[in-house]
Amino acid sequence: MGVFSRFTDIINSNINNLLDKAEDPAKMVRLIIQEMEDTLVEVRSSSAKTLADKKDLARQANRFESDATQWQEKAELALSKGREDLARAALMEKKKCLDNAGALREELAHVDEHIAKLQDEISQLQEKLADAKARQKAIIMREKTANSRLKVKKNIDSERVNDALSRFDRYERKIDDIEAQVESYDLGSKSLADEIADLASDEKIDDELAQLKAKMKSDSNSQ
Repeated sequence: MGVFSRFTDIINSNINNLLDKAEDPAKMVRLIIQEMEDTLVEVRSSSAKTLADKKDLARQANRFESDATQWQEKAELALSKGREDLARAALMEKKKCLDNAGALREELAHVDEHIAKLQDEISQLQEKLADAKARQKAIIMREKTANSRLKVKKNIDSERVNDALSRFDRYERKIDDIEAQVESYDLGSKSLADEIADLASDEKIDDELAQLKAKMKSDSNSQ
């Protein structure tokens, strides 16, 4: 594919569409950037040659125009000397020079048009290149983030993590059993506070029993 054909394809391409169709967007954008940079180098090299050719054409046109002026002067000189035949021949040479100069000027106009169009397309390519590089940074960041999330997700769902959590559950169960054994030793035994509380409760019962006896005795005497 020629440089200008490939250049036009890139200019007319839609980067979003290319990325949407790519299986590996990061790789695709790297290829796009490389293609753009290579094409830009080739186009600039071709443009430099075109500009050099333009200068050469301009020099040739100027030389033909200068020669036409000289033939005009020679025709006038010949005519002043009565040599109409030489004057006619000089004017014919002048016409050839002007025709050649006119053809070169016309070609130069086409070259100028081509260069102007090329400069516009180079500007478009540079804009697309800047856009592609910006997208490349964003894609790389997204790819790294996605890979990190995938790695975390795989670890969360991995058998090793599930096995570790199962071991935690077993350890907690063992601790529960040990604590239950400790608590079982305390069953049936009273603490000092419990014994004192029992004494207080017994004393209250004794008071109520004494009051009941006194009441019953009082009721018996009244009968």
